[in-house]
Amino acid sequence: MNSTPPPMGMIRAFFSMESASGLILMAVAAMALVVANSAFAPSYFGILNSYAGGLSILHWINDGLMAVFFLLVGLEIKRELLEGELSTWQRRALPGFAALGGMIVPGAVYYACNLAEGGQARGWAIPTATDIAFALGVLALLGSRAPVSLKIFLTALAIIDDLGAVLIIAIFYTNEIDLRFLGGAAATLGVLGLLNYRNVTWLSIYCALGIVLWACLLKSGVHATLAGVLLALTIPLRLSAQATIQPPLKRLEHSIHPFVGFLVIPIFGFANAGVSLTGFSLPALGEPVSLGVALGLFAGKQVGVFLASAIAIKAGIARLPDGANWRQLYGVCALCGIGFTMSLFIGLLAFDAPDIQNQVKLGVMIGSAASAILGAALLIPKRGTDFKLR
Repeated sequence: MNSTPPPMGMIRAFFSMESASGLILMAVAAMALVVANSAFAPSYFGILNSYAGGLSILHWINDGLMAVFFLLVGLEIKRELLEGELSTWQRRALPGFAALGGMIVPGAVYYACNLAEGGQARGWAIPTATDIAFALGVLALLGSRAPVSLKIFLTALAIIDDLGAVLIIAIFYTNEIDLRFLGGAAATLGVLGLLNYRNVTWLSIYCALGIVLWACLLKSGVHATLAGVLLALTIPLRLSAQATIQPPLKRLEHSIHPFVGFLVIPIFGFANAGVSLTGFSLPALGEPVSLGVALGLFAGKQVGVFLASAIAIKAGIARLPDGANWRQLYGVCALCGIGFTMSLFIGLLAFDAPDIQNQVKLGVMIGSAASAILGAALLIPKRGTDFKLR
């Protein structure tokens, strides 16, 4: 029996695939579900709830490591707005309308499911976010079956979607404010802004002050992960015309992208996807939270994104992505219902009770899985099945 390990070239080829991070996230999510329902469950939950440095391990993951994820999100948002796919109003039109529809309709679907007595309306924002790694992973697995323009559309939409999620977290999921630490955060942000204004390009200074900003926000009551986005907005993107080095923003983005995709997000997924199915029954899926999240992601997302896109296109504000037909566009709209990472994150902010959190996780997994299956099925070309809007 050959026990020779795979060649390093094969390993490098896998990690260079666009779908690699999405595939790893799917694998660790499945692994977490298995571990949480095995003999290792006590150890799994025990480690996550153990404390180190004043915070639980789960807290360090969700507030600490995820700040790096939000830093990457912020860097991508800034780059795309200044010189990328969102740099002009014409380019922003279609993904902007689509993202807006993809936040309003899922939130309304969730809210409608939780209007009755015993409902948990506070979780309305859970199905409003798209998981870009998962969605692009599914799209990448389809290869040439989907036009490149759809990948650009989905990427731009997810970035605007992430910006909306960041604003939702800042406005609706902030705890009681400690003005002393909030003032410290504001002062630190002011220093970072001054460094940007003076075109300081030393990333070490920005990162050191970013840690200070994170600590101040953690103590202030504003969610600490927002420090990542705020730090990103101060990192310089443009250098002088004579400069030969890469701008600090691009250097930082390229350096942390693999770390986030292959370590931060998988750790977050493994720590938060573990749901104990002990005593689980099918009626549990009818609980307002589970139902609202699942329907919001699966039905609300695809309907909201597609209707808003169709209105923008038919009104002449935007146009159908190059080389794509309406069936393919609807397939991408369905993929927007994959809301794993950000949806779980918002769910943890919305609810403290473990039983409600488990309902959120079930709804996220079911809604995301159904969206991935439908989206992939629609994007596989079938002769004569395209539909037209008149």
